[in-house]
Parts: sequence; structure tokens; C-alpha cells
Amino acid sequence: MDDHRGRERSDRTEVAAVERTGASPLCANQSVPTRRELAMMLLAQPPAESPFYFDLHIDTPARIISEDLKLDESHPYTCVDIPKMRQGGLHAGFFAILASARSMTPAEAYKRALQITKTVVDEVKRHRRDLVLATSTREVLKAKRDGKIAILLAIEGGHMIDSNLDHLRHFYKLGARYMGLTHSGNTPWVGAAEYLDGPKGLTDFGREVVREMNRLGMMIDLAHASDQAFYDTLAVTKAPIINTHAACRKVANHPRNLTDDMLKALAKNGGVLGVAYYTGMLDDAHREKFREVAELGRKRGEIVKQFGADKKRMSEELWKLGREEVKSIGQPPLSRLVDHIEHAAAVAGIDHVGLGCDFDSIGPKTPANLDHIGQTPNLIAEMTKRGFKPADIAKIMGGNALRVMQQAEK
Repeated sequence: MDDHRGRERSDRTEVAAVERTGASPLCANQSVPTRRELAMMLLAQPPAESPFYFDLHIDTPARIISEDLKLDESHPYTCVDIPKMRQGGLHAGFFAILASARSMTPAEAYKRALQITKTVVDEVKRHRRDLVLATSTREVLKAKRDGKIAILLAIEGGHMIDSNLDHLRHFYKLGARYMGLTHSGNTPWVGAAEYLDGPKGLTDFGREVVREMNRLGMMIDLAHASDQAFYDTLAVTKAPIINTHAACRKVANHPRNLTDDMLKALAKNGGVLGVAYYTGMLDDAHREKFREVAELGRKRGEIVKQFGADKKRMSEELWKLGREEVKSIGQPPLSRLVDHIEHAAAVAGIDHVGLGCDFDSIGPKTPANLDHIGQTPNLIAEMTKRGFKPADIAKIMGGNALRVMQQAEK
């Protein structure tokens, strides 16, 4: 018992050290990599002084399933793979498990989520030299010491528990350490930000879910929750909440973004906002341009149908389509993402801001020079240019995420 307590004290000390650590950022300034550059990336290691980087939301599991991607293979059309994770300095990241809330029943989504979870776990095990499945802050820190990238599991949508607390507990046993209460609606016990087919906020069963997640030590993600569900959850939870991939409504008027009052409430709760990279949430003017490429978007279904039997070709063609979108409407500057980070830090405080890239679900709709996770040093450079101190950048990059996860474990 004394040894266990000693390790806990050591872990808390290390978490605090990670939060304080500064870094001298390097700028990747990288476009689409050549074959030779891809080969070199396999050997890439982040600079020793780079900050601890813990991303709260990565959507790669869906592509592993639908496109048969392998994490050790880096291509122009992949946003997150081992070489790019190394190049970008990633130490830990939550891989989001998502089965559709719109095209599946909750029971079907539960079964599909189990299948996706097994596939991700198997893929991580297949690359045990670089990756390790982590379920605690202690394991995240050990992975860092061992030179490995910690992959953590998240359930992106409460519909996947099919209104069954035993299913929630089963996901926790499989390794999931946070769950988004909802995704694209169709969840009978919680309201969604962009869908009106559920309650406005939390029902009594929704409150039971929150209490059970507190008991398990499972973080509560409100990234897709309605405003009312956000406040209802704060009234029930005994642990800090997270919003893993959203931004600031004062800067861009998207329904999933947090108002200043929500940011202040998040800070009072001790939670963390993972600022997302999706340009539709970052820039109102750019979002209006999406209409100009709606026809290109409709071609996605045609590509999937035409090349569905050849997963690699399908990925290549979808990537080419995405590049056509970028050529047509451009990308907001990276400074626009930092506008949101800066606003969140000003309103909620620097201790309540993190990152949730959302890569592999948002296609090319990312800020310029942040097309994939390997270009993360560009973001560090932009924050430095804006005047963020190294210790503050360290908190944003991962220290705050690590802290809030440790608090949920208590």
C-alpha cells in the first residue's frame, strides 16, 4: 500500500511538471510530403525540448475501419499515422470510437462500437514498438518515458450504450476513459447541439449516466451536447468535464461552440476545452463558402461506390477531391485557430484550454499549414508568435488534459 501511494504521489508530481514545462517550438512549414520525405518521417523524432502533447480527440478509428488504413503506413491522404505522430511530437491521444446515431439503431451502434474498439486495440498491439494502449495518467506518463505514443479510447456518443448502464461499464472495462454524452442526436436522454430529436437537456436517466461516469472515473465529454445539457451536466457532476473538440462562439457563431458564460462555467468546474481545428467552427465567413463546394461534396458518395472494393484507391480519390475543395475555397490562416485559443484562455483561463484536432473526420477543412498531425509544430510556432509563454503552451498542448484526466481518476 505504501508503495502504491508513493507511485501516486510521483505521478501527481510528474503531471504537475508536465503542466509547467516550456518548450522552444520548431516550425515544420510542410506541404504534401514526397516519398522520400515520408521515408524520412519514419525516423523522425520530436525535438527534445518540445512540450508534452496530449490530443483530446482524434477520429482515425473510423478510417481504419472504412478505408483499411494501417497506422505504420504514411500517405499524402492520411492525417494521423505513426510517422506523422512522431513528426508532430504527439505523446498521447484519444482515439474516438463512433458508430452512426442516424443510420443505426442504438443496439446496432453498440455492437458496431465493440467491433471498432477491437479493431483499434488490435492495430495498437500490432505496432507495440511505437504505440501502447493506455487507460490512466500513470500509463500515459510511462509511455512517454518509454518513448512510445499512448493511445487512449473514447466513446463518441451516448447512443452507443443503448440506454444501458451495463454497456457503459463494459466500455470502461475495455479501456474507454471518456464518453461524449451525445453525437448527432437520436439519444433519448440528452439534448444535442445540432439536432432536435431529443430532450433539451439531461433527463433523469441522463443524470444517472453522469453519476455513474463519475463513479467509474470516466470523463464526461460535452462536445456535441446542447447548451441546456451542458449546464444540466455541470449541476450533477462531481468531477471536471471536458469539451474535447469545439471552439468559442464569440469568435465564430457555431451552435457547438461555447459562449463566454459557458467558458466561465467550465473554468469554475475545473474542466478543459479542447479547441478543434474544423474551420466550420473557427470562421463564419469560411463556413459560408462551403456552399460553393457542395457539388464536390456530393461526389464523395460516388467515389465510395466506385472504388469501395479498392480501399487504397478510394482513399486517394477522396483526398484528391478534398484538395479540389481547398483549391476552390482556400483555408483560413492558422492564426484563426489561435484566435480561439487566445479567447478561451482570456475568458476561462490558461488552465482550461487544450487541443482536440478532430483529424480524420473533417477532411481538408483545417487551417492552412495544419493539414495533418505532423504539422503541429506550426501551431506551436503560431502561438509563440502571438505571445504565449512556453509554460502556457505546455498547458495547452497537453498539461491541462493530463491534469483533468487525473482528477477524474480520483
